[in-house]
Amino acid sequence: MTTIDIPAGSLFGIDNLPYGVFSVDGDSPRVGVRVGDSVLDLAAALGDDVFAAPSLNPFMAQGYDRWVAVRARIRDLVSGELPDGAVHPVARATLHLPIEVADYVDFYASEHHASNVGRLFRPDAEPLLPNWKHLPVGYHGRSGTVLVSGTDIVRPSGQRKTPADASPVYGPSTRLDIEAEMGFVVGTGTPLNTPISPDSFSRHVFGAVLLNDWSARDIQAWEYVPLGPHLGKSFATSISPWVVPILALEAARIPLPGQLDPVPLPYLRESEPWGLDIDLVIEWNGDEVSRPPFREMYWSPAQMLAHLTVNGASSRTGDLYGSGTISGPEKHQRGAFLELSWGGKEPLTVKGEERTFLLDGDEVVITGTAPGANGSRIGFGEVRGRVLPAK
Repeated sequence: MTTIDIPAGSLFGIDNLPYGVFSVDGDSPRVGVRVGDSVLDLAAALGDDVFAAPSLNPFMAQGYDRWVAVRARIRDLVSGELPDGAVHPVARATLHLPIEVADYVDFYASEHHASNVGRLFRPDAEPLLPNWKHLPVGYHGRSGTVLVSGTDIVRPSGQRKTPADASPVYGPSTRLDIEAEMGFVVGTGTPLNTPISPDSFSRHVFGAVLLNDWSARDIQAWEYVPLGPHLGKSFATSISPWVVPILALEAARIPLPGQLDPVPLPYLRESEPWGLDIDLVIEWNGDEVSRPPFREMYWSPAQMLAHLTVNGASSRTGDLYGSGTISGPEKHQRGAFLELSWGGKEPLTVKGEERTFLLDGDEVVITGTAPGANGSRIGFGEVRGRVLPAK
């Protein structure tokens, strides 16, 4: 038998217990829970084959009551002795994409981000479009290019056209960017014509991840009128390997900062708001460049899911939806390099060099933490990606 030592102040203590998929020494991937600096093999610890699967989907599909029961059982187990072979050092584990992604939708839920982008792209008009404060705006992304943290990102190619160009040209993106977001994973879906109300959010959404929606701004700018983002976004979206359960985020819940005028339509109203007090940090080649605060988001993840399904769209186990870029009111809180460099006009200093958008070889790391129960702090780990040259 063995025990797990949880270091004092660990972001992965008993109040967190995030799930992931891991392997050790080339073994088959399976479900584990991070506890301190260890990974607990749930198939070995609980004797349940649902955790021997290479994704969280079979477990998530068992539903809310099962999530609650398993979490309680894990909390009991990690406080005592565990079977030999059920505990592995995180440093020895290979972490895999934790879910089979069914569908992927990305929202645009930060008023500060949307306003900044509006000022950049429409300087002579109102920053926010007329619909923005009435519904969570989003676009449907590509589930097949959702990648686990640590996967290299190949610079995308596509059509670009600047105002000075007579016609579009094809080639590698020259304005490659990031978007620091939170992602939310649907655990139990709904059939067609069964909308999910905001107050049912926690019974359908299993957990949250860090998300980087890599963006080719030059490709996006040429293609997105009139239908919206496509090739400028679909080449890669990175997520963190640990899925923090919604059950662990109760202590992070806070009221939303806006929504007083206009008041949302009835289907978007929450009896208890699902704003979340999550702090992100963006590092560019090892230099901290921003601290986006999720607590500043205008729309909550519960409202996003309600809007996603209100027209009768079904939802499925493994659906992933992103919050959109997280930005605060201050410059050092902006969650994309487009904003931080103000469209390339105000370069940042990274490792002593003036920079605007990503160059080949650059690496971006996004981390996140939130309040946990009993005065603790919990972590999401990191989402990391390095840019490779175009092919």
